[in-house]
Amino acid sequence: MKEVTRPFLFVNPKSYLYGKESLELAKACDKIMEETGVFIFFTCPYADIRLIAENTSHVTVTAQNMDSLKPGRGMGAVLPESLVEAGAKAVVLNHAENQKPLAELFSCIKRAKELDLITIVCADSVAEARAVATLGVDVILAEPTELIGTGKTADDSYTIDAVKAIKEVNPDVKVMIASGVTTADDCYRIVSLGADGTGSTSGIVKAPDPKVRVAEMIDAIKRAAEL
Repeated sequence: MKEVTRPFLFVNPKSYLYGKESLELAKACDKIMEETGVFIFFTCPYADIRLIAENTSHVTVTAQNMDSLKPGRGMGAVLPESLVEAGAKAVVLNHAENQKPLAELFSCIKRAKELDLITIVCADSVAEARAVATLGVDVILAEPTELIGTGKTADDSYTIDAVKAIKEVNPDVKVMIASGVTTADDCYRIVSLGADGTGSTSGIVKAPDPKVRVAEMIDAIKRAAEL
């Protein structure tokens, strides 16, 4: 399993981009990571995982979700082994747009560990983030659900409290704060407050030039991490 290093950027186009457009941004991110050494997660639709994995060398190709089933029955479900075979190195679990019952979340984390997939597990409140930190996950994406896609970031106190709570439970867990992140300044502030990484969807895909926006965000978190 690849080590997640601080700082990192979570480039998360969700379903805004697919196919050629998704690949174009992924290749740009790959070049930026090669030039800067800053860790980048890149998410994409399931059908694009192999395309992007085979055409990039540095970014960590990330599945947007998976299910806990094993090979066999499971029509329509997302088989973890198929993600790994396609080239995914990480997976997002329990995002606000695709939440899981607690038992299924536990099972998915276990399955991901079996397959050496980096786990990025989402949590809404500081209390929920603290609970997730007990599960041995790799990255916790702590973000208030109501701020996702709004262009409004969480208060500084949320970032400070979430980082403190998570690190008290497990100092090895990487902490990402990402809701409403739109600009490089947002990224700089979040990492300067102690988060290990941040990320964005609309702030990148709706920018005049998404590739330039990613480069700006990478520069910002790199400077913040050096404080």
